[in-house]
Amino acid sequence: MTEDSEGPQGQSAYRRLLADIKSGQLLPGSRLRETELAERFGISRTPVREAIRQLEADGLVTHQARQGATIRNLDYAEVIELYEMRSVLEGTASRLAARMAQRVEVVELTELNDALAASAPGAAAQELNRQFHRTLLDAARNRFLVKTMSALQKTLLILGPTTLADPTRPEAAAAEHAAVIRAIAAHDGDAAEAAMRAHVEAALNARIRAMRGREIPMEDE
Repeated sequence: MTEDSEGPQGQSAYRRLLADIKSGQLLPGSRLRETELAERFGISRTPVREAIRQLEADGLVTHQARQGATIRNLDYAEVIELYEMRSVLEGTASRLAARMAQRVEVVELTELNDALAASAPGAAAQELNRQFHRTLLDAARNRFLVKTMSALQKTLLILGPTTLADPTRPEAAAAEHAAVIRAIAAHDGDAAEAAMRAHVEAALNARIRAMRGREIPMEDE
């Protein structure tokens, strides 16, 4: 196999592994066995190894003694740090959106949020939530903020199943989103940022409850 063919296959394997992490098929602590993955993807081990190296560079995979490559487990302190950064970035995005968003974007945010409020917990709610946050980020009109948030979202993938699987969370999240939308529609940057930060704090609390329910180990102890 040539180097040219390994590159695209490595990228394809990388995207498939990312999708498996996002869907919850690969959970924190899952082992990545090159031979099994190569068989599953119908490729050689070389591009699989390339994909695993890329995931490791992203901070999503770690190598452990006697286990090899595994999906990384974040401890509680790391999760809190992630959400603190998310609060800063999305709070800033909301402030900017209050100044920059067009009426059509406010309407789109409202429609997505209404659909979220009416959706059942799980994958559908997760996708509507993803679209809501992406639309808000786009409305901020800051390409560097988008790039930084994209990098953070990759790390958020390894937190495991969405907290929107909690039966109470979609409705609560929609109510929190509504406060952000009202502030953006009113062009109130302070209120928009505060509402988004409150939303991210609520999401963090839901995440911590979910982690305790799954009894994820605190690696620093």
